[in-house]
Amino acid sequence: MQRRVSLSRSFKKAWFVIAALLLCQLWVFISTFCLPQSLGGSLDPTRSAQQLIHGIALTGVFCLTLLLLRSRRRIKIVIFTFVVSGLCQAVYGSLMTLSGIEYVLFLPKESYRGLATGTFINRNHLAGYLELCLSVGIGFMIASLNDKSSQGWRDVGRRLLSGLLGVKARVRISLVIMVAALVMTHSRMGNTAFFASLSITGVIALVLSRHASRATVILLVSLIIIDLAVVGTFFGMEKVVNRIESTTLNTISRDEVNIYAAELLKDNLWTGTGAGSFYGVFPEYREEDVGMTYFNHAHNDYMQFAIELGLIGFIPLLTVVAVSFVVALKAMRKRRDSLMRGLSFSSMMGIMAFGFHSTVDFNLQIPANAATFMVVLALAWLSLYFNDKKRLR
Repeated sequence: MQRRVSLSRSFKKAWFVIAALLLCQLWVFISTFCLPQSLGGSLDPTRSAQQLIHGIALTGVFCLTLLLLRSRRRIKIVIFTFVVSGLCQAVYGSLMTLSGIEYVLFLPKESYRGLATGTFINRNHLAGYLELCLSVGIGFMIASLNDKSSQGWRDVGRRLLSGLLGVKARVRISLVIMVAALVMTHSRMGNTAFFASLSITGVIALVLSRHASRATVILLVSLIIIDLAVVGTFFGMEKVVNRIESTTLNTISRDEVNIYAAELLKDNLWTGTGAGSFYGVFPEYREEDVGMTYFNHAHNDYMQFAIELGLIGFIPLLTVVAVSFVVALKAMRKRRDSLMRGLSFSSMMGIMAFGFHSTVDFNLQIPANAATFMVVLALAWLSLYFNDKKRLR
């Protein structure tokens, strides 16, 4: 018997951001195949064609997340997939670092030795991936809190055993391991973005949620204080702090890169240079003070998207993220369902963490991180518009 395929409510409500994503891909197509370079066409059509396929795939990830997550069971499967995936990356990266036997899959590491990178080449990209996995895991922890007061000692004992032996305990331990791995990356902005986004989102959740309980406050405080003080002490938070304190304009070259990239943006403000073309265009603008380092990315996702896509393509992308954040914010204020509030927390925290981190790194140029971020964006729309009355059985 064939089942009739119907569009989910979340997908229908997200039509505006889906249209914005498609508009961006349409512009990449036009600049790659239709416009000459003299009129704003791509300066690297081959690379732009590859980026077009990449962009269409990411748009598909967003749409499929909204279409397929039609039941609580499926949503929880995705949540646990995030947690397990982040845990695997954290365990692998930590073991490689602590053991001194450092490999990226089957090849010896050539860079970032002594630092956790997981299966990524760059430690900052592991940090970015863990930020998203931690956001989803923390949202689940908040969703699973019991807001009801205990009814006698038996109830207290039952909850204690459930907390020690149940799913929440395993998720909490996984979060601790992920935080340890995040600290071991020694990524300055990765750690800053995580703790800043957790703190800010926690305050927003306590202010907006009418059902914020003492358990929620305790969980958020423990996540910040215990993870930062205990895990950070044992796995090198002091080194991260020292790296942040020792960072000046003279110790990094990213600021000079941004200055020259700003000139590149000014010359291609509206139409851009073409998706994926930064690495080939930037050498014409760089000066000797950035050294001989090869920059295939701008180390600033905002700058790189604006340079490559121009304002015509960049504004729709920025709109997708901003509108999704507002939707998650609205869900935190309106929804009574604990799972939906947890999803809204996850989405807000993930968007905020990547928003901070993208100012100095290029996580969104990494396919794994970009695809994961699209799922986090979709969770915002699910948190507000998901309705399980018509869920699949």
